[in-house]
Amino acid sequence: MAPKIGIQLYSVKNAIQEKPYEVLWQIAEAGYRYVEAANHNAAEDPGVGFGMPARELKKLLDDLGLQIVGCHVNPLREELLPAVLDYHAELGSTQIGCDIEFYPYGDLDYLKRRCQFFNRIGELCQERGMRYYYHNHYQEFQRIGTGTVYEYIMDHTDPGLVYAELDTYWAARAGQDPVQLIKKYEDRLILLHQKDFPAGLSEPLCLFDGVVDPETEIDWKVFDQAKNPLAFTEIGTGILPIQDYIEAALSCPGLEYILLEQDATQLDELESIRTSMGAFQKFKGVEF
Repeated sequence: MAPKIGIQLYSVKNAIQEKPYEVLWQIAEAGYRYVEAANHNAAEDPGVGFGMPARELKKLLDDLGLQIVGCHVNPLREELLPAVLDYHAELGSTQIGCDIEFYPYGDLDYLKRRCQFFNRIGELCQERGMRYYYHNHYQEFQRIGTGTVYEYIMDHTDPGLVYAELDTYWAARAGQDPVQLIKKYEDRLILLHQKDFPAGLSEPLCLFDGVVDPETEIDWKVFDQAKNPLAFTEIGTGILPIQDYIEAALSCPGLEYILLEQDATQLDELESIRTSMGAFQKFKGVEF
């Protein structure tokens, strides 16, 4: 099954806060049909992050021919989940995930408790016919115990409760081979995030090659300071071997969507996602 191409709304995070209706219309005009939201204010807004009631947003998405395929939820707290899941059920979304909330991973005991919590969130989602997925950055590929944090999470969570959304860019920025990760976790992957790294940047692709000490405790401050806005380019215009990632993803039985995401751009955000859509047309084995 060829994965479908969608957009992570974090790519237009500034524009969509100012004018969500217009931005969603322009996303559809750019040729996108599938969207993943990112709500970093779930304690105040159980929805997708820009204060729109579920019924109203569902009608807008339906009118525009857009389908929501997931949402990052932060903060991810058990007491918030009933309202969050109610919202997404009304919206027609079948899965939620988390990204950058649980850093730093200080020791194996803490990591074990996090895995237990992820399983619990997965149970709450499953009870409502939904799924929970985990999204990585580069921190998960620090060493802990006899392996990496990411390996520990995948080994100590229930595959039927905790699925994976692999961010190939952040994996590459940790010195990992995303193709090998896709193959290793093919039975748990349901989503891929695809960014791109620009040619000619003086900064190394692997952040552990002199940018971030691989032994340091990576908290939000360290993460934010190391995140260079110039280290992102429109997807399909950079140096990452995206076609290789797509071909590896074809073997994943449950992978439905590849979501384009750009954390920072030198262009207008809407121009950026249009450029990425145009550049991504050259790749084979996907549907739009």
